Amino acid sequence: MKLLVLLFFVSWNLYATDFNEIVSSYQADKGALQRKYPNALSEVHFERFAKFYAEARQGLNKINFETLTKDQKVDFVLLRNQIDKSIYFHGLEFKAFNEVKSVVEKAQAIYSFNESRKTGVNPKSDKLAADFNSVEKEIRAEITALKTMKPFDSWQKAELAADIVKELIKATEESYKFYNEYNPEFYWWMQTPHKKLMKTFEEYEGLLRKHFANTLVKDDGSGIIGKPLGREALLKDLSFEFIAYSPEQLIAEANKQFAWCEKEMLKASNELGFGNDWKKALEHVKQTYVPPGQWQEDVNKLAWEAIKYVEDRDLVTVPALAKETWRTVMLSAEQQKVSPFFLGGEQIMVAYPTAAMDHDDKMMSMRGNNPYFSRATVQHELIPGHHLQQFMNQRYKPYRRAFGTPFWTEGWALYWEFNLWDKGFPRTPEEKIGMLFWRMHRCARIIFSLNYHLEKMTPQQCIDLLVDKVGHERANAEAEVRRSFTGRYGPLYQIAYMIGGLQFYSLKKELVESGKMPEKQFHDTILQNNTMPVELVKAILKGEDLKKDKIADWKFLD
Repeated sequence: MKLLVLLFFVSWNLYATDFNEIVSSYQADKGALQRKYPNALSEVHFERFAKFYAEARQGLNKINFETLTKDQKVDFVLLRNQIDKSIYFHGLEFKAFNEVKSVVEKAQAIYSFNESRKTGVNPKSDKLAADFNSVEKEIRAEITALKTMKPFDSWQKAELAADIVKELIKATEESYKFYNEYNPEFYWWMQTPHKKLMKTFEEYEGLLRKHFANTLVKDDGSGIIGKPLGREALLKDLSFEFIAYSPEQLIAEANKQFAWCEKEMLKASNELGFGNDWKKALEHVKQTYVPPGQWQEDVNKLAWEAIKYVEDRDLVTVPALAKETWRTVMLSAEQQKVSPFFLGGEQIMVAYPTAAMDHDDKMMSMRGNNPYFSRATVQHELIPGHHLQQFMNQRYKPYRRAFGTPFWTEGWALYWEFNLWDKGFPRTPEEKIGMLFWRMHRCARIIFSLNYHLEKMTPQQCIDLLVDKVGHERANAEAEVRRSFTGRYGPLYQIAYMIGGLQFYSLKKELVESGKMPEKQFHDTILQNNTMPVELVKAILKGEDLKKDKIADWKFLD
C-alpha cells in the first residue's frame, strides 16, 4: 500500500491540473485504507491514517499553485481544506483514544491475531489458544482491579473505553469465524478459549461504560445522550466550513432573525383575527391537517405547484428527467421518532401517522404535518431543493461531491424558502404562518445546537425551547433534538440550514439584485459547480483569484 500511495502522489506532479483524478484518487485511497483497517478504535488505524493524511498534505504541496486556473485553484483549496480538517479531527480523536487505550494494553496478542488474519496466515492454533487464555486472565484481573480504581473523570471517557473493547470484540469475532469455518485444528483448540474470552470482554465492556464519577450527568432525563464538541473544536469546525464568525455571533444573528419572524407572525395572526397571540394562530393552522390516506396525494400536488412556480418565472433550469424521476415513500413509525417531518431527494419521504401509533402520537404527527407547514418544505425537499441539487451533482463536476457540506446542501434548500417568500409564494396568512414556522425553527436550531455544543444547554432544555419558543409538538421536538445529537449528523449540521441560506441570500443581493447577473444564471452556475463551502461558491461567481492559504474571511451577515 505504501508503494501505491507514493505512486499516487508522484502522479500529482505529472497531472497536476486534473483535479477530477486527484480528488478521485485521494478518495479511493482513503476508502481502501478504511476497508483494510476497519477497526477505527485501534492503534493501527489511527497511526495509518495519521501517516496517510500527512502524505496527502505533502503531495498537495508539490503542485505548483500559481500555474493553476481560477477554477483549479478552487479545487486545490477545497482539497487542502478537507485534508487539514481530517488531520485536525483525526488528531483530536487519536488524543482521546490515547487517554484511555490502557484498558486494552493487555490484549495486544488479540490485536496481532486480527491483523494477521487479514493476510490469511495459518495460525499455530495451540499457541493462539494459549494467548487467548492468557489475555482472558489478564482482563479478568483488570475487572477485579476496576473496583478499586479511580473512575474516569467524564462519562465520555468511559464510553470511549467501553467502545474500544466493543470494537475489539467485533473484530475478533470476525477473525474467529474466518478460521473456524476452514480450519478443523483451529476449532479444536480455540472453541473454548474464544468463548471464554468473549464473555469476559463483554463483562469488561459493560463495567467500563459505568465507570465514571456519579456526579457527572450523562442523561438529563430526556434519554438523549450526545457528545458536546466544546468551543475550541467548534471554532475550528466553523473555520473549515469557511464561516468567519464565532458561535456567539451566530447565536446573536439567529435571535435577530427570530425577532423578524415574530413580527411577521404577528401580522399574519392579526390578519386571521387572533390579534397578537400568534401561537393561537399557529394552533389554528395545525388544525388544518388532513385525514389519513389523503396526505400523500396532497404532497404530490404541493410538489407540482412548486415546480410550476419556478418554471413559470424561469428561475432555474429544471431538466425534464429531474421532474420525471422523483417519487414518494412513507416514513415508518420508527423512522418518525428521529425524522418527524419530510426527508427528501430523489424520493420525498413523507411523515404521517401509521395505524400502530398511539393516539397522541398520531395527532401530533398530523398536526405537525399540516398542509400549510408542508407547503413550505415540499419544495425544500424536491424542486428546486434537494432533488434538483442531487440530480445536478451527479452530472456536473461529480468529483466535487467529496467536498459536500450542509452549508451548501441545506443552505441552498433553505435559501429558496427566503427567495420564494420575497417573490410572494405565500399568498394567505395561513401560508405565511406555515413558512414562518419553519423559518423560526431554523433560527431555533442555531440557538439550541450551538448552545448545546458550547455546553450551555442540555437536550431537555433544547426540547423545551422548540416547544415553548417555536410552537413544536413535544414528540416532534424530542425527535428533532434526538436527530441533532444522536443521528449521523455533524455538530454544525443544524446551523447550516439558515447560515448557508443567508450566505446564498447575501450573494443574490450582491450579484442578482444589483443587476450584475441574471437570476437563472446565478442559480444554474451554483448547481453546475457542485457542492462546497459557500465562500468558495462566491469565488467562482465573482471570478476571484484565490490564495493558496485561503481561509474564511467573508462577512456575509447584514
